[in-house]
Amino acid sequence: MSFEKLTQIISTVIPLPIDNVDTDQIIPARFLKSINREGFGDNLFRDWRYDTSNEPIMGFVLNDSQINGKILVAGRNFGCGSSREHAAWAIYDYGIRVVLSTSFADIFKNNALNIGLLPIEVPENFIEKIFDLFAVKKKLNLKVNLQEQQVEIINTDEKVGFDISSYKKNCLLNGIDDIDYLVLKTDRIEEFEQGIK
Repeated sequence: MSFEKLTQIISTVIPLPIDNVDTDQIIPARFLKSINREGFGDNLFRDWRYDTSNEPIMGFVLNDSQINGKILVAGRNFGCGSSREHAAWAIYDYGIRVVLSTSFADIFKNNALNIGLLPIEVPENFIEKIFDLFAVKKKLNLKVNLQEQQVEIINTDEKVGFDISSYKKNCLLNGIDDIDYLVLKTDRIEEFEQGIK
């Protein structure tokens, strides 16, 4: 399934300064009733966003109408816990395209990259700088340039690079997943098959 091409994003940030956010906190298990990727954003961080009466919990970042954006900035070890793909689906469906953290659970990171969500690992002091600046300004803009593999705090011009596999970078830049990539290589695959007969 193709997804939106990701080349460069300039956006305000959604700060979530919490370590060890697991996939059940991202999307609780009771909502995993579909294999379609749409609709999960409504229940992103459900138990942090709503109380048992389905009333918004004041103070949680996604319930603040002044805070929005396509870049989530989280604490360390984001996406730990179970291997559910739905966690990445929920974040993407909500409208977030990039997640910054100092570290990610490997399975979450791969699930995210497979659907067009870019997880970026940056140094801890860079994350702390973002949180500190947000606390003062209440609005902070970042620029993520995938082609140059760079994140910039626009308000201060501070920049940091990040790593990504060349294959996944190519997929994100072109809005293609693994199946799309193979379809694009159909001619070469058929040539190879002919050659081994």
